[in-house]
Amino acid sequence: MEHKIVSKQEWIKYRKELMIKEKELKKLSEVVSQARRNLPWVEITKDYVFQGPEGAITFGDLFKGKKQLIVQHFMYGSDWTEGCPRCSAIADCHNGINIHLNQRDINLVVISNGQLENLLNYKKRMGWSFDWYSCLGSDFGYDFDVSFTKEAYDNGSATYNYAPLKNPVDELSGVSVFIKEDDGKIYHTYSAFFDSLEPLLTFYRYMDITPIGRNEDPDKVFMSWIKRHDEYYPE
Repeated sequence: MEHKIVSKQEWIKYRKELMIKEKELKKLSEVVSQARRNLPWVEITKDYVFQGPEGAITFGDLFKGKKQLIVQHFMYGSDWTEGCPRCSAIADCHNGINIHLNQRDINLVVISNGQLENLLNYKKRMGWSFDWYSCLGSDFGYDFDVSFTKEAYDNGSATYNYAPLKNPVDELSGVSVFIKEDDGKIYHTYSAFFDSLEPLLTFYRYMDITPIGRNEDPDKVFMSWIKRHDEYYPE
C-alpha cells in the first residue's frame, strides 16, 4: 500500500481538511439520532416472563429500576451448545458498559431463545458479566422478529429487518429498545437488525481510524471474518 509522504506541517493541513468532514458526519449522526428518538412508540401489552439465574423475571423487572432498556437479541437456539459468533462479538462489546449506561437511566440485557443452562455455561466460557435471560417458551423472540417458525416462513408471514424472510431459519440477531413510564406501562421505541447493528461493534470504530482499516473482503457477508474470541488462537 503506497501513501504520499509529507512533512508534519503539510500533514496537519490535510488533517484539518479531514476534520471538516468528520464534523459534518457528526452533525448528520446527531440528526439521525434525533430522528430515532422521535419515532412513535408501541405499547407492550403481553406479560412476558423470562428465566434467569434467580428464576422467573417479568419484563418490567428487566429494567432494574431504570427508565430505559436495551435488549440484545442473541442468536442461540433451544438445542444449541454455543452462541452465534457474530452475536458473541457484539456481546464482547457489552462488558463493563452498564455502569456507564446506568448513569443515563439505561439498563442493558441479553435475551435468547435458548436453554438457560446452556446460555449461562456459554457466558462463563466467554467471561461475560452482563445479565443474560432465556425467553424460551414465550412469544418474545417471535414478536420481535428474531425467532421464526417453519409455519410462518411457509405462509410468508415471517419477516426480518422489515422485509420477508428470505431463508428458513430458527433464530436471527437484533437489538430492541424499550421505555417504562411512571405508571409502569412499557413501550417499544426502536429495533435494528443485521448490518444496522454495526454501531454496537466498538472494535470497528477502532479499526476505522487505522491506515488499513477493516480490511474486509467486500464480496463476503458482513462480519464473515468474525470468530468467537477464544477461537482466534486455540490452544
